[in-house]
Amino acid sequence: MKKLLLTTLFSVTALTATAAQAATYDVDNEGAHASVNFQIQHLGYSWLTGRFNDFDGSFEYDAAAPEKSSIEVVIDTTSLDSNHAERDKHLKSADFLDVKKYPTATFKSTGFKSTGEGKGEITGDFTLHGVTKSITFPVKRIGEGNDPWGGYRAGFTGSTTLKLKDYGIDYDLGPASTTVEITLHIEGVRQ
Repeated sequence: MKKLLLTTLFSVTALTATAAQAATYDVDNEGAHASVNFQIQHLGYSWLTGRFNDFDGSFEYDAAAPEKSSIEVVIDTTSLDSNHAERDKHLKSADFLDVKKYPTATFKSTGFKSTGEGKGEITGDFTLHGVTKSITFPVKRIGEGNDPWGGYRAGFTGSTTLKLKDYGIDYDLGPASTTVEITLHIEGVRQ
C-alpha cells in the first residue's frame, strides 16, 4: 500500500518534464527508490522523524499538456516506522492514526498547475484518519531519463504541512506539535 500523497505530488511535477509523449509511471517499490517521510516537533524541543515503509502509486503525465496529468497514491498507515517500537505502537493507536480502523491514507490528484521549469503545484483529495480534504502543495522534478536496465524513469520531490486536527487527530502534544510535515521522494518507471 505504498501510495502516498507526496508520491502523487512529485510524479505530477513531471508534467513539466520534456518527455515526448504522455505516459504512465509506476512508483519503483522493488528498487526502494521512493520514500514517504514525516516529521513533527516533540513538545517543541526537538524533531521526531519517521516514514511509512509501504506505499504504492502511479502517475500519468504529458509534458506538452501538464494540466491533464494525474496521480493516485495509497499509503499503508500500519507501516509507520519512527525507529522506536513503543512509540510506533502509540502512533498507530486510536490516539493518533487508529490504523485498525483506518489502515490506509490516499491521495488522488484533481489538478496540476505549472509554476516554472520542472516545478508546479498539485491539488488533490487527501484522505487520512477517515477524513478527506483538498490540499495543494509544491512539487519539483528532480530528473528523468533512461536507466541502465533499458527503462525510462522520472523522479520528483514535494512536501506539505498538515494540521492534525483537520484530520480528527487531536491528541495534545503541546502547541508546537499540532502540525506534521510530510515529504515525498519518488521515482517512477515508465510503463
